[in-house]
Amino acid sequence: MNQKPPVADTASLIERASEIYGLREALRGRPVAAPLAEAPVGPPVTAARPEPVVPAAVSPAAEAPAPKPMAPTPIQPTQPIQQVAAAPTGQWRRTVHSRRADVDLEALGEAGFIVPGAPPSPLSEEFRIAKRHLLIQAFGGRKSQAIDKGRLILMCSAQPNEGKTFCSVNLALSLAAETDVDVLLIDADVAKPEVLSTLGLPGGPGLMDALADPSIDPETLVVETNIPNLSVLPAGRQTNNDTELLASDRTPQLIERLIADNPRRVIVIDSAPALAASPASSLALHVGQITMIVRADQTSESEVREALAMLESPARVQLILNRVTYVGSSRKFGYYYGFGEKS
Repeated sequence: MNQKPPVADTASLIERASEIYGLREALRGRPVAAPLAEAPVGPPVTAARPEPVVPAAVSPAAEAPAPKPMAPTPIQPTQPIQQVAAAPTGQWRRTVHSRRADVDLEALGEAGFIVPGAPPSPLSEEFRIAKRHLLIQAFGGRKSQAIDKGRLILMCSAQPNEGKTFCSVNLALSLAAETDVDVLLIDADVAKPEVLSTLGLPGGPGLMDALADPSIDPETLVVETNIPNLSVLPAGRQTNNDTELLASDRTPQLIERLIADNPRRVIVIDSAPALAASPASSLALHVGQITMIVRADQTSESEVREALAMLESPARVQLILNRVTYVGSSRKFGYYYGFGEKS
């Protein structure tokens, strides 16, 4: 079942993933797109006419060590929640958030994540390539138009421990480095939220609180960080009816509220594993892009197929082949910047 056919060493991780998991034919009805990396990454898939795999390489890397416990940073109030009123036509109104907390950049680097402002690394270069495909789908470019809801990206995996949150955080950090993009990272893995602990941010109300109480403006629960262009919406309180809340009419209204007023905003949603919990299938209905993390040394082909079947969505799907180890590629990211050279 898990035996994988040989693939050319020079193929991109996306092309390799599509071959390894036999998805070229199986996903005929879902156009294929690009991959990302938790270390390594892989291919994409869409819903509609079949399309050729869009290469967007991502290099492998060892699984990041568990982040060291970070001392919680108290949320610092800034200004009252407000919006710039009467914005001229064609301009967006930016919300000034009253919640703020600092990410421990040193701890982030020690845990193996991309560090904003640090010199380029093989990992950051791989995410630069991977995010470009997502941005093209989100905003258009290269003679292609933006896809519907392309600024909404769902991060998912078939099973736990496949690098989903690692990829979600690194993708958000990489996107935030763009000069004209605002990134909102939503922790929607409500059963086992890890985004805040990964970034060293304190807990507080968030997504589930806003879904449970329609009188709460979700924008008021967003936490701005010390990383330019990056904000976070916590998972919020735990509940036994999370799937029902996520499947309610309140969810598309909440998402629309978060995306509508800022045409520069890209929302990255870290969801629960598709085969371990049901929220992912509910959220998949409201996004334009889905990025599924596939662990090369662990995820079986049947699990990939079953997870994709669970996500009945017209969204474009990318597979990120994680923890890949292979040789023969001509891509030597890092060496160009001096990394890996021997003195």
